[in-house]
Amino acid sequence: MSGSGAALVLAGVSFIMTVIWGGPLIRILRSLKVGDSIRLEAPQRHHTVKVGTPTMGGVMFILPVLLVTILLNAVPLIGLSLVGRSILVPLGAMIAFGALGGLDDWRKLRQREIGEGMRARTKFLIQMLLAGALAFVLHDFLHVPDMYLPGFRNEFDLGWLFYPVAMIIIAGSANAVNFTDGLDGLSGLIAATAFATFGGIALLQGQVFLGQFCFTLVGALFGFLWFNVHPAQLIMGDTGSVALGATLGVVALMTGHWILYPIICIIPTSEILSVVLQVGYFRLTGGRRLFRMSPIHLHFELSGWSETQIVQRFWLVSLLFAMIGVALAMV
Repeated sequence: MSGSGAALVLAGVSFIMTVIWGGPLIRILRSLKVGDSIRLEAPQRHHTVKVGTPTMGGVMFILPVLLVTILLNAVPLIGLSLVGRSILVPLGAMIAFGALGGLDDWRKLRQREIGEGMRARTKFLIQMLLAGALAFVLHDFLHVPDMYLPGFRNEFDLGWLFYPVAMIIIAGSANAVNFTDGLDGLSGLIAATAFATFGGIALLQGQVFLGQFCFTLVGALFGFLWFNVHPAQLIMGDTGSVALGATLGVVALMTGHWILYPIICIIPTSEILSVVLQVGYFRLTGGRRLFRMSPIHLHFELSGWSETQIVQRFWLVSLLFAMIGVALAMV
């Protein structure tokens, strides 16, 4: 079976596994009263509609991906094949950042009144430490390409600059997808599109194992979306969004086409930029706001767009820019 064919089969397997165990997981979360708490400044509709919806839903797709990836790659992993071992890096990123996000979700559940988890500085410091470890493994053990630019066939050597660049991409991506998670189905659809795009690029480069990992994750995300589309039966939470973002950053670095991340991941990039611009403008102007609310999807929600309109339109934009990204990667 070809690499692309196997990737699609794996996507189907992970989708079925996620859908099958999704229902029991939701019942378990409800019995444990793992309900989402909404930040106080969020739109009022979120307080009435989303409060109490089970959170930490990232577990729903992380476990099937972990199981499928380990089982179906057991022989190459045991044989210590470099191609087989390479998937341990994005898999490790997903587990490590998922655990960090899970800890943050748990802290929020213990402080439901204010809906706050870990301190932002503490969380970001841990993210940077994890990102630094991943950057070291990517560069010194897997020897991933430093950087490819559209229109050039040769790899560009970044030298020691690769480490800070990789750390920024991984930690930045983790927070970008985290900011995107706020509306039913939004982050899942955007992440699935991005992973399918980078997975396709990986397959075209001959990185079969990486491509198969990406499509395994896409299938699991589709299974998660079965329960997360509006009206959501559970919420991804930091357990899922932070894990997805960090893994997406690692995958982009492994393809060498991380320079295309802002294009392929146009929505997460816009979400985190809107937060940075909002905070900067607020401080420079002494309290004025650039947007009605950030991240940017909340601005559109307060402007009168419905939740489904925002999700569908953002996804259409994401699909368009993903196609542009693939075209640029193949130039």
